Amino acid sequence: MSKNNNSQPTAEKFKSKIGGQALIEGIMMLGPNTGAMACRLPDGTIDLETWEENNGKNAPWYKKTPLVRGCTSFVTSLVKGYKYMMKSAEKQLTEEEKAEMEKEGKSGESADGSSYDIFMYIGILVGVLMAVGLFVFLPKIIVGFIPDIKEHRIIRSALEGIVKIALFVAYMALVSLMKDIKRQYMYHGAEHKTIACHEAELPLTVENVRKQTRFHKRCGTSFIFLVLLVSIFVMCFVPFTETLQRIICSLILLPLVVGISFEFIRLAGNNDNIITRILSAPGLAMQRITTREPDDSMIEIAIAALTPCIPADKTEDKW
Repeated sequence: MSKNNNSQPTAEKFKSKIGGQALIEGIMMLGPNTGAMACRLPDGTIDLETWEENNGKNAPWYKKTPLVRGCTSFVTSLVKGYKYMMKSAEKQLTEEEKAEMEKEGKSGESADGSSYDIFMYIGILVGVLMAVGLFVFLPKIIVGFIPDIKEHRIIRSALEGIVKIALFVAYMALVSLMKDIKRQYMYHGAEHKTIACHEAELPLTVENVRKQTRFHKRCGTSFIFLVLLVSIFVMCFVPFTETLQRIICSLILLPLVVGISFEFIRLAGNNDNIITRILSAPGLAMQRITTREPDDSMIEIAIAALTPCIPADKTEDKW
């Protein structure tokens, strides 16, 4: 199907609060008052689920307070992202496969959903521990082997950051080689292009969405990259030089790092100047790995997920 090379994206007319996530053969969108998940089922039809959100004018204080809102947003994104990723995977099963799983007692969700919740939170915990091990423990352990590095705290922090970023880029590049991940990155591109079309105030049609850029400054990839960069700066002020001490400090300071990073990405998303362009540049560069040009069927999914999330009151949709 037709693809776009992003050479002539339409100018952005406003910045939307709506954000999303690529799923397995689907996309989740979260708006001020509504969340939605659209998936392409094995029979080719589109399955759409919607639910209520509270990210608008009446959002609780912890979603509005600077620094705090970054941490709560991060945790919420992890939980909802994993939940709907699992749901999207289940939707790819045929009726025969579902019946076979139930027959073998492999269905994870009980009548009250408690078994499913337990499995979900265990999955999130394992994922977080793996991320902490790879991007917090490992860089500090590697740099800790350098002779006399303890005497140079700032140099050590910079080297730890370089190793951390190298590991992150290498990890994202390697997983992008997997067939299923490639398709997920295509859905990620469809998500960005559809939001760009909405922000350009154009009708949400496949034709209009296809013309948009797949790169977006307020993407989760940009946020993660900012977390890595901010952690380098914060660790420069940590006086401890022992590897274990620095690991513990990194964990303690993680909420602060996440909070600062969230405020930076809000700043970059709301402004266009030399400083915000510098802040946005690494994340936008990473999106060349984490997004791919989608086909038209994926754009249809993104439109289906975004449409219910657009609030009637446009003022609620401003970032």
